[in-house]
Amino acid sequence: MSDTLNLPAETRERAGKGASRALRREGRVPAVVYGGKEEPLAIHVEEKLLIKQLGTGHFLNSIVEIEVGGKKLRTLPKDVAFHPVTDRPLHADFLRLSKDSTVHVNVPVLFINEEDSPGLKRGGVLNIVRHELELICDADKMPEDIQIDVTGLDIGDSIHISNVTLPTGSVSAITDRDFTIATIIAPSGLRSETGDNATTEAAPEE
Repeated sequence: MSDTLNLPAETRERAGKGASRALRREGRVPAVVYGGKEEPLAIHVEEKLLIKQLGTGHFLNSIVEIEVGGKKLRTLPKDVAFHPVTDRPLHADFLRLSKDSTVHVNVPVLFINEEDSPGLKRGGVLNIVRHELELICDADKMPEDIQIDVTGLDIGDSIHISNVTLPTGSVSAITDRDFTIATIIAPSGLRSETGDNATTEAAPEE
C-alpha cells in the first residue's frame, strides 16, 4: 500500500482568476476538496511541498491527509493542472474519502524475475501493452504497484489480467474482457528472418 502523505493547507477566502494568480505569486497552489456528500472546500497549499510529493511518483495513488483549520481530511488526489510551459502546478483537485469508501485508481505494473524467463533469456522482448492497471480498491488498501512474475514465460506467451493475483481489496475496473497486459515477442532479427522466408515462399516463380 502507498504511504499516507501529509499536506498542510489553508482555506481560500476569495475565488477567481485574480485571487489564484495572487496565491501563485506567493508560492501557493489553489486547490479544492470535494465529495463525501459535503460542500466543496476551497484551499491552497505550498507549491514546493506539492512538487516534492508529486516527485514521489505515486502521488495520485496515495492517500493524502490534508490538514486545514485544525482538522485532517483523508483525500485522494484526482487531478493536478500544470502550466504548459513551466510545468509548475496551477491547481489540484482532491476527493474526500469516507471511512469505508472505495476508489478508482490507475496502479503501475512492475515485472519481476525477468532473469527466470526462458523467452527473455533467449533474446525475446517484453512487449508491455499496459503500464498501469485500472483498479477499484478499498481506500485503505491501495497498492503502490502490481508485481507480475514472468518466471517460466517463453517467446509467444502472453500475460492477461486473469493471470494476475490482485491484492486483497482490489479488483479490476475492466470486467468485460480478459485483456492483455504484456507479451514476450521474438527478437527483431528472428522476426525479420521469419518474415523474409515467408515472403520468399509466397513469391511466384518467374
